Amino acid sequence: MAVVRGYRNYRGRTPKWKAVLAAVLVLVILAAICVIVLQRHIVYDETGTPHLELFWQETPKQTAPEEPGEVELTIQKAEPREITAFTVPEGMLTQEAWADAAARAAVTEEQSWNAAAVTVKDSAGSVYFDSGTAVSGSVKIAEDTAAALAEITGEDSGFYTIARLSCFHDPKAANDSVEEMGLKNTGGYIFYDGNNSQWLDPGKPAARQYLCEIAREAAELGFDEILLTDVGYPTEGSLDKIAYTGPEPPEDMVVRFLQEMKDALEPCGTALSVELPETVVSEGADENAGLSLAKIAPLVDRVYVKTAPEQAEALAQAVTAAGGTAFAAEVTAYSPELRGSCLVY
Repeated sequence: MAVVRGYRNYRGRTPKWKAVLAAVLVLVILAAICVIVLQRHIVYDETGTPHLELFWQETPKQTAPEEPGEVELTIQKAEPREITAFTVPEGMLTQEAWADAAARAAVTEEQSWNAAAVTVKDSAGSVYFDSGTAVSGSVKIAEDTAAALAEITGEDSGFYTIARLSCFHDPKAANDSVEEMGLKNTGGYIFYDGNNSQWLDPGKPAARQYLCEIAREAAELGFDEILLTDVGYPTEGSLDKIAYTGPEPPEDMVVRFLQEMKDALEPCGTALSVELPETVVSEGADENAGLSLAKIAPLVDRVYVKTAPEQAEALAQAVTAAGGTAFAAEVTAYSPELRGSCLVY
């Protein structure tokens, strides 16, 4: 049988092009594996530029700081303490007026004063600090009023400070905005009380808001306590001619006002007190004024009453029984007979 020439040399030999192709495939696979592995080590800087960071170059990942939660601020309310307070004379407040009042208190025998009362708004509607809320023409200040207030309410004064603020007896604001704030008569005109003066209407939201804003401004000056006077409706004059407004009876409109005032002062941490007539405390109410001791006492931190020293103890008991509220007697002169808080006016 004839043998094909060269057969034994050819069988089993792989062509060179296949070997080259196999090598290329291996390299492609290795390259793909490298790319996959290296992708895990590519990092980007702040500008977005990629960098290769191998495992021996890696730095521990920084844990992103946790977002701070909402911080709840709690303002400590100034708790009414037992006071023996003197009063700065009503009118434009100056450093001289404050120095004179403090000096007179300092030399009083047998008595240690720890509090001072300043009128920031009187029953004529005048406002004695630089208020941004007060109606036009009502602000009365001196060049050094701001400095005087800083001295009074500053920590160095050493006094617990009380801002007296007349509320609804306010002829300036009542006449400035009769429709929105003024107390009117049944004929549709501004109401005149028995002293030919005008009042704000507790039933009108704008009137209540006006007083709340002025009180808030006073609290932001640094006073420890806001003492509201002239709260309620007039009790002199042709009361049957008053055109009562508001969705509730007069005494409930007064309660609404005090609740709104309390809410306005709460962010400042300022104590809220009210001056009431002696008859309201002794008898429990005054229908004409819209005042009810049982409804008012729980809303305030202290009740003040102008009275004689010998009546103070009985009035204090009535106030405590009505709402567990602190009491302060307002007297014309200090008396050793007094027990508890007092304010000499």
